[in-house]
This record gives sequence, C-alpha cells and structure tokens, in this order.
Amino acid sequence: METIILEARILNECNSIAVVGASSNPERASYQVISYLMEHGYEVHPVNPNAREILGKPSYPDLSSIPEKVEVVDIFRRSEEVMPIVEAAIKIGAKAVWMQEGVINEEAAAKARDAGLLVVMDRCIREAHQHLS
Repeated sequence: METIILEARILNECNSIAVVGASSNPERASYQVISYLMEHGYEVHPVNPNAREILGKPSYPDLSSIPEKVEVVDIFRRSEEVMPIVEAAIKIGAKAVWMQEGVINEEAAAKARDAGLLVVMDRCIREAHQHLS
C-alpha cells in the first residue's frame, strides 16, 4: 500500500496511540509529538518506565500496562530495540505500528505485517498528520 494512503488510513481510522519512548522533556521530539497529537484529538498513552506522568497523562512502563485499547503503537526507540515492542503490539491487539523517522527494522516490520498490522517505518507521525490537514 502506498505510504501516504497507509498513513492517512491509520490517522483517520485510529484514535488511540501509545507512544513508546515518550519523554517528559519538552525539547525531545516525542514530547512535541505527544503534545501535537493531543491537540488534534488523539487519545495518547505515553510509555516510559521512568516517568509517572507526561503532559498530564499517566505514563506506563510498557504496552501491556495500558488499561485502554491501543490502536497505534508509535515507536521512538533505537531500531535495534523495535522487535520486542512490535511483539508487544501484536500481543495487545494493536492495529498499526508506526516507527518514527530514523527508526528502521525490516525484520520487525515483516513480523508486524505477517500478524496483520499496518506498518509505517522511518516517518514522523506529526509530519504525516500535518500533510493530511
């Protein structure tokens, strides 16, 4: 599926987004993306085991700790750390995995696709949303 169409499908059909690698530092890209997504009506679930709260939202230690249904797992982690996150996304029944700019893991992407998840890799979710608006 063409990347732009795939991004539009995810952003238009999904509302609940877990951000793995979320930061409480306003200078970090993940913090800025969480803020942007919240401003645009998405339900965001920060995932960072070292933070209690980010932008007024509870921060969870891992995906399985989020009590609500998660549709999209947005990944702000190094490429070599993606596979266990994808495995957790599959386990919780997410619909999509979105790897941020610079995050590339073909093996994890293939595993996610094989499990029926939509996959975006090496793209910023905020920039994609801005292009759709």
